[in-house]
Amino acid sequence: MGCPQVCSGATLQCSFGVAPSVLNVLPVNRTLTSGMPAANLMDHIPLVNIPTFGMCQSPANPIVAAATAAALGVLTPMPCIPATAAPWISGGPPTMLLGSMPSLDANSTLICTWGGVIKIVVPGQVQMLIP
Repeated sequence: MGCPQVCSGATLQCSFGVAPSVLNVLPVNRTLTSGMPAANLMDHIPLVNIPTFGMCQSPANPIVAAATAAALGVLTPMPCIPATAAPWISGGPPTMLLGSMPSLDANSTLICTWGGVIKIVVPGQVQMLIP
């Protein structure tokens, strides 16, 4: 059995974020799944595809580190600005291409420069499965 294709509107969660976020997929690949633009591994651009997760709690994030130092070592979360420089890591072998890149499946993960791991909580649809 396949894994669900991820599309615009999928719910995301970062391991250092305090709130979930929603994936935004631009319709550049001209492929819809359940009426929404389908995602591929390249849909990782901060603040375009990956919105903020509210507040960031990662001590590796320079603004969190500075605020924590100013608070005499008490962890001080600061506003999240995702730093996702690399594409999504596929949850399995690429079996379906979308815009010449592997499709994004629900088991994929995305690494933030500040140490967070972004996972797909809800893929946005469950009708289209990637084999």
